[in-house]
Amino acid sequence: MKDGGRLAAAIEVIEDIENRRRPVQEALKDWGTSHRFAGSGDRTVIGNLVFDVLRKRSSLAWRMGSESARDLVLGVYALEWGNDVAAVERALADDRHAPDLLSDKEKAAIAANSLEGAPDWVRADIPEWLWPSFSDNFDDEAVAEGAALSERAPIDLRVNTLKATREKVLKRLGSLGAEPTLIASTGVRLKPRPGAARMPHVQAEEGYRKGWFELQDEASQIAALLVFAQAGEQVLDFCAGGGGKTLALAAAMENRGQIYAYDSDKLRLAPIHERIARAGARNIQVRQPSEGALDDLVGRMDRVLVDAPCTGTGVWRRRPDAKWRLTEPALEDRIAEQEQALGIASAFVKPGGFLIYATCSVLAEENEEQVYRFTEANEDFEIVSVGEVWQDTFGFDKPHPWSADMKTITMTPASTGTDGFFVAVMTKNA
Repeated sequence: MKDGGRLAAAIEVIEDIENRRRPVQEALKDWGTSHRFAGSGDRTVIGNLVFDVLRKRSSLAWRMGSESARDLVLGVYALEWGNDVAAVERALADDRHAPDLLSDKEKAAIAANSLEGAPDWVRADIPEWLWPSFSDNFDDEAVAEGAALSERAPIDLRVNTLKATREKVLKRLGSLGAEPTLIASTGVRLKPRPGAARMPHVQAEEGYRKGWFELQDEASQIAALLVFAQAGEQVLDFCAGGGGKTLALAAAMENRGQIYAYDSDKLRLAPIHERIARAGARNIQVRQPSEGALDDLVGRMDRVLVDAPCTGTGVWRRRPDAKWRLTEPALEDRIAEQEQALGIASAFVKPGGFLIYATCSVLAEENEEQVYRFTEANEDFEIVSVGEVWQDTFGFDKPHPWSADMKTITMTPASTGTDGFFVAVMTKNA
């Protein structure tokens, strides 16, 4: 396929997403199934176009003067991928499957590439209804924070120290441009590539199959490090999901002690078994969701991690369609689920133990407000200063996360170069 046909395909996919309100991956998969002539390179370019539209939908619509799927896709190709009017015209003229040639209005919009007069929520590519909450949380930096959440994300890997060292993984992945992450001592990063470029498929690498590393954003790695799980302790990962942090905790504990991996959703928990085997983790016990599954752990845990269900605002770089599908009722549902998870999980912390609350959200309603409300209602729990621990652990020369009071922290793409992630640590009074 030539670029003209790829542009037409991306427009078709965007229209499908809008008309049927479906997740982007489903729409791309269905398009590929019904257009089997398209090669892997074609599907990569089409996917890049679609994802970049969803990342910057509002600012693209403003600059192009239109919210149509056609103008959004042409806007990405021109304004984000660095093609001027002449280059776009050549792509459209060179392929009989391409969309129609540019109108005079589209030519003018591409040439101007202007956000003049745009409101802040448009500049930040944040849904308008959510802007008051988002901007209150980040003050004068809100536009910059929103814009950073609209860029492409890197591929971050966590070195599994049970089987490998970071130096070994960096050497093996050197041809892919692997670099050490700036903050997490276990992290390796592959920077995002621009335009039509394809990112490497790291799960096809020998090191992945051997369990030397796992896919895990640096923020998630940092959150696991801030749990400070020690060898020999009893730890409950209450919302374990696929087990990313569970495996990180197992490595930090050097396979000593016991980690209980639990999730209320059996489907979310399903991938953990294969990952445990590949990682060589021997101190993880998976508890399936059933009545009384955790009764024997009440009041016995040194540390309980609650990586709570959330809106996922911190991972919009990776799941940009979720940004525009998020609604106020959905936010309210997540808040209720978080309160419930904190309340249930707190019962497993022993006196003198720690309750760690984390989300991949950047909204205060899901983060600071949840923790403050919980400690006000549960006076036997007290917030520990993660801000001070951050400095002691990672040093003063590293990027610093957001923190209103040096107690809780919020990592973001703009502040720490990671996904958005919140962490709070509470101790239970002995």
